[in-house]
Amino acid sequence: MEKYEDLLTRAIDQLPPEIFETKRFNVPKVYSDIQGNRTFIKNFKEISEKLNRDSQHVLKFLLRELGTAGNIEGSRAILQGKFNYYLINEKVDEYIQKFIYCQECNRPDTQIIREGRIFILKCSACGAKSPLKTL
Repeated sequence: MEKYEDLLTRAIDQLPPEIFETKRFNVPKVYSDIQGNRTFIKNFKEISEKLNRDSQHVLKFLLRELGTAGNIEGSRAILQGKFNYYLINEKVDEYIQKFIYCQECNRPDTQIIREGRIFILKCSACGAKSPLKTL
């Protein structure tokens, strides 16, 4: 029979290397501009890439939370209405809490997968799976 330490070492060796990185999860703040009755999020593509999520998913969440319409044009998002960057940053932080951080280990190493008709947040750090509310 193998010793506990040998089993533990073998299990640790099988984990992905990004789990052991201690870099901080850093999302850029929203850089927005209001022109007329529209708000332009100029660094929207950069934010969704840093979150490692589909930009349509992030936009759908923001539009629902802000109660408005909008679309993506190039690397920016266009929202109907006037929204200051404090409010948009607050909503991005809510998105991160709901759709990025693992519910078990609180790490941002997650991805959204689909099993049947259910969307699941799967953590690559601890292996936990938790169902997500649909947007």
